[in-house]
Amino acid sequence: MLTYDELSAAERELWDGFPEGRWVDLRTGTPEHDDPAGGAEWGPGRTVRAEVVSALLLGVNPAGAGSVAALRLAGARITGRIDLAGAEIGQVLWLKGCLLEHPVSFYGASTRTIRITDSRVPGVDAGLGRIEGHLELDGTVMDTGRLSLLNAHVAGELGLNRARITAPGKWAVFAGGLVMGGGVFCTGLTAYGGMRLPGAQLPGGLHLRGARLEAPGGVALNADGMTATVVDLSEGFGARGTLRFEGALISNRLTLEGATLGGGGTALLGAGMRTGALHLTLAEPPEGTVDLRGATVTTLHDREHGWPREIRTDGFVYGALRSDPASPREDTEYRLAWVRRNPGYAPQPYEQLAACYRQAGHDDAARRVLLEKQRHRRRTLHPAGRAWGHLLDVTVGYGYRPWLAGVWLAALSLLGTLAFSLCTPLRTKPGEGDPFNAFVYTVDLLFPIGDFGQRGAWHWTGAAQWLSYLLIAIGWLLTTAVVAGVSRMLNRS
Repeated sequence: MLTYDELSAAERELWDGFPEGRWVDLRTGTPEHDDPAGGAEWGPGRTVRAEVVSALLLGVNPAGAGSVAALRLAGARITGRIDLAGAEIGQVLWLKGCLLEHPVSFYGASTRTIRITDSRVPGVDAGLGRIEGHLELDGTVMDTGRLSLLNAHVAGELGLNRARITAPGKWAVFAGGLVMGGGVFCTGLTAYGGMRLPGAQLPGGLHLRGARLEAPGGVALNADGMTATVVDLSEGFGARGTLRFEGALISNRLTLEGATLGGGGTALLGAGMRTGALHLTLAEPPEGTVDLRGATVTTLHDREHGWPREIRTDGFVYGALRSDPASPREDTEYRLAWVRRNPGYAPQPYEQLAACYRQAGHDDAARRVLLEKQRHRRRTLHPAGRAWGHLLDVTVGYGYRPWLAGVWLAALSLLGTLAFSLCTPLRTKPGEGDPFNAFVYTVDLLFPIGDFGQRGAWHWTGAAQWLSYLLIAIGWLLTTAVVAGVSRMLNRS
């Protein structure tokens, strides 16, 4: 049990100021002397034992009437271990510009607001804790440990702005199942080891503007199954390692505007996630795959040169597309090239793009997309199927360009008319039938259904006869292709 006589001068000042929540500032005012990086050199006048801090937070010197106790300490070297696991702490703790020689534990504790700012501490463990206020670690450096918030509840906000956490071989921020009342603000955070937030509930959003997450060859951010309003990875955000949002629900937006992703393998895994707006306007193409299989977004914002070579989009559903090509035709070209980055052949990405174009009233673009889908599919067929596909393509554009059949018929009708006008046919039955008409005769050969009276009344010998056989065969092929194309269109409808 601590007694007042055992306390140093700095500890007595802290002890006396605690009941009224007064600041105890042990700093000299000289930046180079007050930097916690050199705190190991601070002498007894700036040293406070961890057991004194713990005793005060556990209520050994309570506040008097009309006062609110709080521990506010700046510029101190705290020796020993602050271990308040499972404790009930009713006062605010604020350490500013301090050096803590050992990790701090609030595991399973119930506390008020905790602020450890612009300090150095080996690690903070608040797993299973309930913080009825804010947890703020702005500007704090953890060079040999991590921040653990496993299944913790924080009623207010979590601040990691400008913090640096280094956890070699493990997660820098270990916060699976974290439940927040406010947002998680990590502007300028540097985390060597990545962040783990699967299943976290963040109604105030996750804000990582300008942050840097380093986990080469591993996972830089694991947000699988996370629920959040906003995830902001913009303004210079960078990651080496995979960003995982598999199954995440982000109600408002996920933005990676100006972000840089890399580390090889999969740069972004968003399979099955749901979000409002997805801003994938990256600063440069990421090193690795973007996987959006089964994801659903309301609006996709992107730029042409922000995608990697491979994008997995099978099952990806979006309501609208926003990009910056100069014209509708350029947009269609860009989107088709984008869809083709999905490995192998999958019909859904084409159908989704066509549906998006139709919803926007761009029916011509939708038909072109569906035509490209058939051409891509054709490359996966056996030789006979590819041959039939080529015929459907050049004759009726798989049903999406039926006017091509009219062009073929007009060209063949002109060819036959000119050829049959140069020679005289033989009447099949002398004295019977209409006079010979080269144009009507050609049309009669090309249309296998119906009879204009010319095909049976006249015949040829020599080369003209073989031309008539050829036109009959082409007429059957064209008719079959038109019927197949029309059937395809009717089935689509």
